[in-house]
Amino acid sequence: MHIPRPITSPITCSPKDESALVEGCPPWPVATVADNAVHVRGPCGFTLPKQRERSRAFTLVELIVVIALISTLMVLVAPAFTGIKSAGDVTGAAYAIKDALEQARTYAMAHNTYVWIGFYEESAGQPSTNPATPGTGRIVISTIASADGTTVYNPRSLAAIDPTRVTQFNKLVKVEGTHLATFPDGSGTGDTFDSRPAAIYETAKIGDATPPNPSLTPFQYPVGNPAPAAQYTFVKAVEFSPRGEARINNRNYTLKAVAEIGLQPTHGTAVDVNSRNVIAIQFGALGGDLKIYRR
Repeated sequence: MHIPRPITSPITCSPKDESALVEGCPPWPVATVADNAVHVRGPCGFTLPKQRERSRAFTLVELIVVIALISTLMVLVAPAFTGIKSAGDVTGAAYAIKDALEQARTYAMAHNTYVWIGFYEESAGQPSTNPATPGTGRIVISTIASADGTTVYNPRSLAAIDPTRVTQFNKLVKVEGTHLATFPDGSGTGDTFDSRPAAIYETAKIGDATPPNPSLTPFQYPVGNPAPAAQYTFVKAVEFSPRGEARINNRNYTLKAVAEIGLQPTHGTAVDVNSRNVIAIQFGALGGDLKIYRR
């Protein structure tokens, strides 16, 4: 069966027809000022949400509850931070002294000379004075070295070390919240603070009550040539020889198997006698061994 093909013919439009087509099309939507306000673009091209779409802020009641919770937590946590700070002061002092002793011994042996580390305690309740005023709560540490490799002082006629014949080895170190303390000897039976090796001799300890007498060879800070006015005079010290031997103060004291520096925490200028956070730094006269004992 034959199916006739549809007859197609080109469609032509006159200008009049085109106008009619345009008029018959629905109008394009035009954005209003209100629409643009809803879809404002930020500086990076992102469309900002409508005000009602943003997250709501905290209410006054919620803010008061949060502040109350934070205040309660701070009251509970404050004592722990106080204890940590106090412990950190004594621990920091112990490691600062240990490092200074190690550096002094190394320098003395490497440069074939004598080195001294002095300890002075002043009041932590005020800035350092000039000249210094003895007190409690701040330990001042100074390290000097002989400029010519000798003891500087005459071992047969002890006198103050001449500040023009020594050099400042390290900057002055000040440690807050720490007190030089003399402790009873350890039992020597273990490796804890109470069982540490016994220093035995008072002349082998640096603390508040030791050595029993001020050094006969004190040295000052600052040093130089010509000799400057002294701010600090150190009458408690550790002397290192070119062979690395360590003794308290000077050659007037014999070498000891064990020497000790004691440290105790303070609150301002008051020593914390109830704290168990006490430290003893021990070193041998002939060896380079240094050890920190904590209770």
